Amino acid sequence: MAETPEETPENIVEEVDAASAAPDAGASEETSSASRRERNAAARQAKAARPSGPRTLEERLAERRAHRERNARQRRAYRAKQKAKRAAARAAAPVVDEQQAAEHGPGKPKVRQGVVLSDKGAKTITVRIDIARRHKRYGKIMRTSTTLHVHDERNDARAGDTVRVQECRPLSRLKRWRLLEVTERAR
Repeated sequence: MAETPEETPENIVEEVDAASAAPDAGASEETSSASRRERNAAARQAKAARPSGPRTLEERLAERRAHRERNARQRRAYRAKQKAKRAAARAAAPVVDEQQAAEHGPGKPKVRQGVVLSDKGAKTITVRIDIARRHKRYGKIMRTSTTLHVHDERNDARAGDTVRVQECRPLSRLKRWRLLEVTERAR
């Protein structure tokens, strides 16, 4: 099997542009710069010029292989263009929440700050995380809150304290967060 050069988006696009510019290998230079109607007429003439008798199995297989290769080239070029377009859009898109984008990536646990609602459980506290976001379309400030069950190994936090918690592996049915520190004590 012949070795193909490295397939980059530029190479693929050039191949497809070259293939679409000259749809038939026997086509002359003047038909490649002609309008679509003229190119279609030339393609119909080339198809009519073929022998109308039965083709051999090898001819049919070769034609099918060429057709599939042409389709695959066009598909690769389309996908490469779409991938480049998505990458450009991702690079140009503003980061919605800079803090979350900086703190959370692959292998980095999330860190949140909230207020302790309850410390009645053994080695468990309930923390309310308040979130204020601006609505994307209407611009209204939307306030929501989430309640987390947090593991407190030393029973350090009390109700009303402001704490920092970190995401961790599941510790029980509801606990997926661990207490990092008590940032502010309740009065």
